[in-house]
Amino acid sequence: MKTIYKISLTSIFLLLAFTTSYAQNIEGVVNTNENIPLEAANVVIKGTTSSTTTDQNGRFSIDSKGKLPITLLVQYVGYKTTEIEITALPTAPLQLVIREENELIEVVVSSRRRIEKVQDVPIAVSVITGKQAEQTGAFNVNRIKELVPSVQLYSSNPRNTGINIRSLGSPFGLTNDGIDPGVGFYVDGVYYARPAATTLDFIDVEQIEVLRGPQGSLFGKNTTSGAFNITTRKPSFTSGADFEVSYGNYSFLQAKASVTGALGKKVAGRLSFSGTQRDGLIDNVATGRATNTLNNQGIRGQLLWTPTVNTNIILAADITTQRPDGYAQVVAGVAPTQRAAYRQFDAIIADLNYQLPSRNAFDRKIDQDTPWRSNQDMGGISLNIDTKIGGGTLTSTTAWRFWNWDPSNDRDFTGLQVLAKSQNPTRQTQITQEVRYAGQLTSRISGVAGVFFIDQTSQTDGTEESGDAQWRFTQSSTSALWKTPGLFEGYGIKTDANIRASSAAVFGQIDWAITDRLHILPGVRYNFDKKDAHYARTTYGGLQTTDPALLALKKQVYSDQAFDSSTDNTDFSGNITVSYKASDKINAYATYAKSYKPVGVNVAGLPTNSAGAPLLELAVIKPEKVNHYEVGVKTSPFKNSIFNLTFFQTEIKDFQTNVQAAELGVNRGYLANADKVEVKGAELDASFVVSPHLTINGAATYTDAKYVKFTNAPLPLEETGAPISFKDVSGSALPGASRWAGSLGGELSNNAKFFGNAGKVFLGVDSYARSEFSSSPSASKYLVVPGYAIFNARLGFRASQGLSVHFWGRNLLNKDYYEQLLPAGGNTGQYAAVLGDQRTYGITLKYSL
Repeated sequence: MKTIYKISLTSIFLLLAFTTSYAQNIEGVVNTNENIPLEAANVVIKGTTSSTTTDQNGRFSIDSKGKLPITLLVQYVGYKTTEIEITALPTAPLQLVIREENELIEVVVSSRRRIEKVQDVPIAVSVITGKQAEQTGAFNVNRIKELVPSVQLYSSNPRNTGINIRSLGSPFGLTNDGIDPGVGFYVDGVYYARPAATTLDFIDVEQIEVLRGPQGSLFGKNTTSGAFNITTRKPSFTSGADFEVSYGNYSFLQAKASVTGALGKKVAGRLSFSGTQRDGLIDNVATGRATNTLNNQGIRGQLLWTPTVNTNIILAADITTQRPDGYAQVVAGVAPTQRAAYRQFDAIIADLNYQLPSRNAFDRKIDQDTPWRSNQDMGGISLNIDTKIGGGTLTSTTAWRFWNWDPSNDRDFTGLQVLAKSQNPTRQTQITQEVRYAGQLTSRISGVAGVFFIDQTSQTDGTEESGDAQWRFTQSSTSALWKTPGLFEGYGIKTDANIRASSAAVFGQIDWAITDRLHILPGVRYNFDKKDAHYARTTYGGLQTTDPALLALKKQVYSDQAFDSSTDNTDFSGNITVSYKASDKINAYATYAKSYKPVGVNVAGLPTNSAGAPLLELAVIKPEKVNHYEVGVKTSPFKNSIFNLTFFQTEIKDFQTNVQAAELGVNRGYLANADKVEVKGAELDASFVVSPHLTINGAATYTDAKYVKFTNAPLPLEETGAPISFKDVSGSALPGASRWAGSLGGELSNNAKFFGNAGKVFLGVDSYARSEFSSSPSASKYLVVPGYAIFNARLGFRASQGLSVHFWGRNLLNKDYYEQLLPAGGNTGQYAAVLGDQRTYGITLKYSL
């Protein structure tokens, strides 16, 4: 907590350092776009702290000393800030018009690498503004999924994080570094290769755009399922600052600060900070303290240089750290397997005189003896250059990023020393370069064209070690040799795994306006991918013996294994969209896209055959081949309303999936190809400004996701020990795919004053629900997550300037729900849960200058 306070106070000091003052006597009237005088609007002299508010007739007079020219800012909550430059003393009162911020059809996005209205873009895209994210407490992607139900995020720890859109993107389960995510994650144009980035707090976000469907002709890195396009707040030559602190139950503390201002005539800066801490939500009865804490800190700095009126250069650097005592999973149940009776979980723990602390996951109790550690550091530096040339903008984005992962896990989920150590620390670095041109090419043709390159390396130096209970969990016969003292205690593997992956691409899309209403948008992409991988594990420890029988037992737990693989792949893909704007309120489109996900490599151990040799045919897995169809209509049925409907169908051949193996030596599972999958469904997005005081928004998605053909799928947990090794699961549901999901929310507000500040008092309610889904690559009746619904609310006062305050509550009905279920290492029967948070509540204070 001290860290948060120190950085927050430093930010306040910097805030004051940026503050300068100018002055001028100015009078005027502020009206809404409907010519109604606006009372209590803030009128600020840009770059100063001099301000005033309008009276009941919208009039204002601001009296400060200084010289012209100056710029006035007119601000009011719920309205867009208006700027007016004054170069000479007005001879009559100024007549200023300010427009409502909730004019939904005016929302703009940069999804097609240029600024345009979201309702004009022939792409299924959801927009979450920075203000909306703050107000709903959506400070990371896991919270964003509650606002955009087409998004799914599953995380048993930061490394084992998958983000999907429309149930596609990442294999469900434990993460393998050898494949690319199907959902692109971009921050200010920089591609983040590690899905772990989605578990970190947002820092000073301006807007979040969630694009659905393949986007390979618009973005540098190929995306088969969609993309997150996140923009942060940029440096400003106008001094300003925000400071925010939130307190809640479980000792929740979150602090945010941001300060910006001019550092010179052509240079501006911005410094932003975010920190989150919270006590644990799960009790560890073995240690006597709660686990699954939050402990995140992040800082981001930006410098803006404007050498000419047509060129902006931004140098940005950021670093985020995460030091929780957490990501522990709770035993949720025990599945009987097809192994012999003495190999069932209950028989095993009875022989070891052990009992679980609870068999009800929602008692939130564990007794795990291996420390849970999920430390990660992520950061980087980027240089972004925008230059206006002709009718468009040439952009160069150069970036270097890193990710350090330092974990410790208890993969048996018990207080027994089965796996005494499970640690696979990793360091990943990446270099990216993108150059693109976007804009108007002729009077009828606009578009984007670019080149992209990424080179990344990932190095893992892992350790996994058995404890004194390993013999009983691995025991596969009634031989007394299994009880040999010290046979497995301290017996483990050291792992050396690394990947170097390079990718280069040329991409582009044009928008040909055949008429003012009819547009055709073809897009193409050519990609080259190369991956080189090395995997080697070496056994150590345990009882030192030359007895062949004992050595054979040890090899049933761990064995030496090493292999190298190298592969490259080229692909030509593309898409075509036809868009027709039937009227100013109706925009329809249809899209076909041929896309792909690059070739993959296994770097977490391979299953072995009956002779104990690795199945090398699994070392390299095929690229995915995607055919995507989509039709949609975007409408604005009446003023300040949005009603959008989309239908989609995606077919993937050689679908890349992750398999949880029964062999302990196959860390984090292994990759395989399913012959074919199909996902089809419909999405609805709606927002309505019913009145200046009431807004309602909602979204819903129906998804039918299934394996069309998957004949060599892994066995479900309850079939472990069957005489066959694989199962035909063709026709069954994809893991992580709920048939129904939706969100619904609204806000009621009214003008008010608080401590002399003009603003709005508000009451907001949000809800999120999804139906049941499979939590296993091969459907298991024990690993089905039941459907659930949660409700959140907030009540308070907000202002454009000065103090804002609101109370908030999440999961108000204290719903017990799972986010994910997963089997223990070795598939011995017990399975654990990632639990959703119980009821949390608190207060947020924000002060803006």
